[in-house]
Amino acid sequence: MIETGFVSILPPLIAIVLALITKEVYSSLFLGVLSGMLIYTIAAHESFVAVFAHLFDMMAGKISDNSYMIIFLALLWAVVTLVGKSGGSAAYGRWAERKLKSKRATRFATALLGVLIFIDDGFNCLTIGTVMRPIYDRAKISREKLAYIIDATAAPVCIIAPVSSWAVAVASEVSETNGFHAFLSTIPYNLYALLTIIMVVFICVTGKDFGKMKAAELRAAKEGNPEAKQDAEAVESHAKGRVIDLVLPVIVLVICAILGMAYVGGFFSGVPFSEAIGENPTAGLSLGAFAGLVTAFILYIPRKILKPKEFVNSIVSGIGSIIPPMLILILSWSLGGVCREMIGTGQFISGFVANSNLPFGLLPFIIFVIAALMSFSMGTSWGTFGMLIPIVTMICSATGGSNILIPALGATLAGSVYGDHCSPISDTTILASTGAQCEHIRHVETQIPYATLVAVICAIGYLIIGFTNTPWIGLGIGVVLIAGALFVLSRKTVNLDKA
Repeated sequence: MIETGFVSILPPLIAIVLALITKEVYSSLFLGVLSGMLIYTIAAHESFVAVFAHLFDMMAGKISDNSYMIIFLALLWAVVTLVGKSGGSAAYGRWAERKLKSKRATRFATALLGVLIFIDDGFNCLTIGTVMRPIYDRAKISREKLAYIIDATAAPVCIIAPVSSWAVAVASEVSETNGFHAFLSTIPYNLYALLTIIMVVFICVTGKDFGKMKAAELRAAKEGNPEAKQDAEAVESHAKGRVIDLVLPVIVLVICAILGMAYVGGFFSGVPFSEAIGENPTAGLSLGAFAGLVTAFILYIPRKILKPKEFVNSIVSGIGSIIPPMLILILSWSLGGVCREMIGTGQFISGFVANSNLPFGLLPFIIFVIAALMSFSMGTSWGTFGMLIPIVTMICSATGGSNILIPALGATLAGSVYGDHCSPISDTTILASTGAQCEHIRHVETQIPYATLVAVICAIGYLIIGFTNTPWIGLGIGVVLIAGALFVLSRKTVNLDKA
């Protein structure tokens, strides 16, 4: 790796700004990666041809590093397509429409599912999106709102769930005698995760919106979702489909995914469960997705809901439909790789933390801002807290600020999750728009104001925490500010539950 200074922040900025301006994410990400490789080759005094050699090496490496994720997404999307083809999604939609009598109930059911499926954020996004998408279309709630709710209950829930792959990843980074205990101690200080969940509850209950989300909700309430017709044309549902044709494959998939993560991590050989599920979570998820595929075969073929040829064709079609978002993922992984591994974007930004001589009371606030900028720029929370946690620990240890260590770690995780939540190049953001089948840029545009509102309130909360050393005052003030901000910003918004 070559540290390139301030120019190291240009590749993620180029990708993000171009994506927001042009509404076209593929070329924006590619140009971001290409600019990063150009910076690296100039700094390394290599030839122009090396730009493209490094570019394809990086892409090939990231495909290899994330091969289990690719297999999991392909298998999961095959199950999603089969469930739709069998008529299970349509049957579940009709059943849920009778049970969920209002928009409020539909939104709240989505948030509840998001909290319950806390093992892995990507799995959360795709599973809930598949289950709730037809219900949102029938209730005339926008796909943008669905994408926001599942995204807001993915990483923010996983980062405070003691039993998740995220908990293990964080615990492994903390250089304490008991890293897991340190992780548990950070939960009250993780203002972004807690306040995001609270904001989702407020939105689900009140039906208040603002900004581009308001426009999307008004459009959906009046005209319905434009993607709903496309889905109906793409999938010819069989009349024999029943609710169990959706529910059973999903339940088997969830249970076997958890068991698969435990098995791959060595739980059945004596490894503690909390450690086992974080060893190689995507490998375990792939086992769960395959179990869901086998369950669908057993359910559909003997009852002649699908013929063998239709079953196989649906699998191929499902895998084909995941290629566009998969390309986005590969490009975003490559952009994160060039920033972290080649031009030192993280080191440049985190250097501000290590070199700051400001009062300790400001440390949580500064760390939150730095972590948020890093995570948003690189599109990865794990990469962000992986780089910052050792630095934060060293700063607190070297300067005698052990009493501020846990608040500082909480601020690190909170800022990391903010970037993961709303960055256009974050894999969770991409998977949320994929699960909701919402155009990626529309999801980003409608979600950023909501996520940034919470982030600004969190920054205020960390200023309070830094000088009080308790999370409860900052958290309480944050709840009040979120409620007030929502009602002020949405005061001209029609209540869509009564529209």
